[in-house]
Amino acid sequence: MLALLHTSPVHIPTFDALRDEEAPGLPLRHLVRPELLSDAKELGPDAVADEVAGALADAVREGASAALCTCSTIGSVAEAAGAGLGLPVVRVDRPMAAAAVAAGTRIVVLATLESTLGPTVDLIADEAGRAGREVGVRTVLVAEAWERFESGDTEGSVAAIAAAGREVRDADAIVLAQASMTPAAPRITAGPGGVGVPVLSSPRLGLRAAAQLVARETSLSGLRTM
Repeated sequence: MLALLHTSPVHIPTFDALRDEEAPGLPLRHLVRPELLSDAKELGPDAVADEVAGALADAVREGASAALCTCSTIGSVAEAAGAGLGLPVVRVDRPMAAAAVAAGTRIVVLATLESTLGPTVDLIADEAGRAGREVGVRTVLVAEAWERFESGDTEGSVAAIAAAGREVRDADAIVLAQASMTPAAPRITAGPGGVGVPVLSSPRLGLRAAAQLVARETSLSGLRTM
């Protein structure tokens, strides 16, 4: 079973649909903890470490063999908590960061929450170090998009992100820092004025990596019981 740690219920149908496409039949357990993001925004991600560890411990007790953290702000905290519990954790944006580093040296990060920018930039730097590459990262905060998203104006949020993305120049890749930003990706690249570089979002790449991890852990568990 794969546990998914969310800070908003809006992600549940997205990841259910991706599971059906990428790993049909994989059991999912959705853990929704909105307070983790609100507290992390106010106090910093490290302040919610105990709460994240508690949520992941619940997943272990329920039989999860791996977890996927779909919130970029608390991703590094979830990775560390999983290591302490012996539970492999994929932060949803790590495969995306690796893809951005592979695309080139000029990376632009778009985010709608300021609290997401630092963790995303740090993650890209980590992946660049793993790949032995030097990259330059620029950030763009689209704060009005988050305000619209929180008010229920999903279309307005997507439009604001897309408009900001289409203004990007001199980049080899554009990273959409939060899973909720994914619907803006095709609007950034489509039609006249669309950018001609990869626009990367995290849900599909993250779910794919997590599903592969579950398959590996299941295989290893089978070998240990032989």
